[in-house]
Amino acid sequence: MSNENITKLNVDGKEIILIGTAHVSKQSAEQVKEVIELEQPDSVCVELDAQRYQSIMEGNRWKEMDIFKVIKEKKATLLLMNLVISSFQRRMAKQFGINAGQEMIQGIDSAKEIGAELVLADRNIQITFSRIWSGVGFWGKARLMASLMASIFSNESITEEEMEKMKSQDMLNSMLNDFTEYFPRLKKPLIDERDQYLAQKIKEAPGDKVIAVLGAAHVPGIKKEIYNEQDLASLSEVPPKSKLPKIIGWSIPILIIAIIAYTFIVNPSAGLQQTISWVIWNGSFSALGTLVALGHPLAILTAFIAAPITSLNPLIAAGWFAGLAQAFIRRPSVNDFETLAEDVYNVKGFWNNKVTRILLIVVLANIGSSIGTFIGGADVIRVFLENF
Repeated sequence: MSNENITKLNVDGKEIILIGTAHVSKQSAEQVKEVIELEQPDSVCVELDAQRYQSIMEGNRWKEMDIFKVIKEKKATLLLMNLVISSFQRRMAKQFGINAGQEMIQGIDSAKEIGAELVLADRNIQITFSRIWSGVGFWGKARLMASLMASIFSNESITEEEMEKMKSQDMLNSMLNDFTEYFPRLKKPLIDERDQYLAQKIKEAPGDKVIAVLGAAHVPGIKKEIYNEQDLASLSEVPPKSKLPKIIGWSIPILIIAIIAYTFIVNPSAGLQQTISWVIWNGSFSALGTLVALGHPLAILTAFIAAPITSLNPLIAAGWFAGLAQAFIRRPSVNDFETLAEDVYNVKGFWNNKVTRILLIVVLANIGSSIGTFIGGADVIRVFLENF
């Protein structure tokens, strides 16, 4: 048995064994089984929260999804991000003929086999996403979404030897340095805070001997943080939403409405010109986003009609209406939900599956509407300045 990916620690009289894994490595899954059977721990900690544990245990979870509810609860972007991330992992896993997260499944199964306590040691994934999203800023959000979307188009292959090398500390630190160079604000909520959370949960696991099955990226941080006391309550807080986006969100439409209304009073023809410009720019870009997502013509028309109106009300968005129109016209079948996990492997699957196409329509129609708002708003101001 190779000890390269295994770290043994003694913390407060407990023997703690960390197994650093690659999330799609066949050797990782085999090593997890071997170590747990050999060591016979009292507890096995896995890098999962309750939500992801349930997802793993219920393979048919996609069948239960209500696409209308997802859109209405404003979770389309979050779900699309989840699917894109899982797409990358699944492509790697398919290459090696194993299931993504197989080492976590093996940890769960082995814990049951030896009668060890199973501890779900990771922070709730939605809290992590919330803390990431609130910390990266506007341009960070844009770059992150672009990077995630670009990963759909990647056909990059990796050898299992390269995968195993990724688990070595030198390669890992190098990867993290590159990662933080492009997204410096991302490392804290995604890696550092979870290191602290995982360390505390592992330390609190019942029994004198504890095995933790972890992604290798977390092992260096956990080795450092496990000797400190961590405040799980503060690490689990959802950050309060900044008031600035809300202020900007309401200020722009109020300003646009005020300028157009004043222009209509003083110069009706210029006011009409502003109104037409606002409708054309907003509607066209939102419709273009829907077209790129291969939306139904009625969904494209819905985006065009809705965008000029929804851009003046931050509480609603053109993408929701376009997505709902698409969902009514091209309602996903049971087969679409059943094949969702397979379809996210590639670009064609993302666009062909009716579920992911709806999510793409919501996101791209909203992005188009946002672009149209800035261009249309600028043109409204231009006409105003030219006439007064």
